[in-house]
Amino acid sequence: MTTQTASIAASTIFSDRHTAYRFTSEQVTDGQLHQVYELAKFTPTALNSQPLRVTFVRTAEAKARLLPLLGETNREKSASAPVVAILAADTDFHEHLPVVSPHAAGAKERFAANDEGRAGMAINNAWLQAGGFILAVRAVGLDAGPMGGINAAGIDAEFFAGTPLRTFMVVNIGHVAEDGAFPRSPRLGFDQAVSLA
Repeated sequence: MTTQTASIAASTIFSDRHTAYRFTSEQVTDGQLHQVYELAKFTPTALNSQPLRVTFVRTAEAKARLLPLLGETNREKSASAPVVAILAADTDFHEHLPVVSPHAAGAKERFAANDEGRAGMAINNAWLQAGGFILAVRAVGLDAGPMGGINAAGIDAEFFAGTPLRTFMVVNIGHVAEDGAFPRSPRLGFDQAVSLA
């Protein structure tokens, strides 16, 4: 990859994109959603644990179940998005460790005996993956609107009852409308945010 190509790719994912609040009616395909996951899955996680689980809400019926569980000011944003991704942490991620982390002998058993530590690791690493997920959305040419302001326990009860999944964020996905993003807000500069030791 040339320096110029790398610069264009970086701006496409980072500096040229804004958080999307309103979307066009252009649809998002299953193929695009598959691409998003195929990129996001490479986000680094401790022990390669990969606790993030994604539920893509696309149908009118599923949206009708989700929207009442969002903050009132967030419902219109999600209603305009062709897809809303529910991001959840799998607190039983350890069940997959023998496959995804074969070098960590006994890790499954150690985490099985530590519910509190396992839940903390699941949430922390799912948050890491959420950052990768948002950048993956942008990398495939879509726009993302990540949101808190949700009834996470209500979403768990509605979509994940009886499972070890714990919701922590939703991400609206689609093509941003012409007036669907705010102007760029200021960012802290290198000298304000970085120390060299």
